[in-house]
Amino acid sequence: MLGFGGGPSAIPLVHQEVVKKYKWMEDDEFSDVVALANTMPGPIGTKLAGYIGYRIAGVAGAINAILVSVVPTIILMIVLLFLLQTNKDIPAVQAMASAVVPVVAVMLGILALDFVKKSGESMGWKKTLIILLLSLIAMSLLNIHPAFVILSVFIIVFAPLVKRRNNK
Repeated sequence: MLGFGGGPSAIPLVHQEVVKKYKWMEDDEFSDVVALANTMPGPIGTKLAGYIGYRIAGVAGAINAILVSVVPTIILMIVLLFLLQTNKDIPAVQAMASAVVPVVAVMLGILALDFVKKSGESMGWKKTLIILLLSLIAMSLLNIHPAFVILSVFIIVFAPLVKRRNNK
């Protein structure tokens, strides 16, 4: 309910709780889950909740996590949108809505920097920077959907492994 800016802005909050506070998974697994969740349609917060709930407590955990992540948000959205619509012409409300945007940008930037550091440490900085640059070009200049970029990286990484396995 504190994730202003949509699901992606809540990722750092989920990361803090799941990885750092409760230690339900490691940074690498969380990064993989976020990457995979981004390739599938639908809200990322719901997909993260479902997977984390399933990982911790099976099907019941997944159902519980999804309900707990969706129902309060629905109620809060109805209340807040009513209040925002009612008070949209008040300058303080307009300023508050605008002030949230840079905070969300910083939260996402910190999480992205953490992901880049982890990638650099695990697979080397040269590969990380090449993939980072190619991904940036593909998504921002060529307007290729992130799912296709992630799928391409998976194919590039796993194709040689499968080929070596088949040659044995």
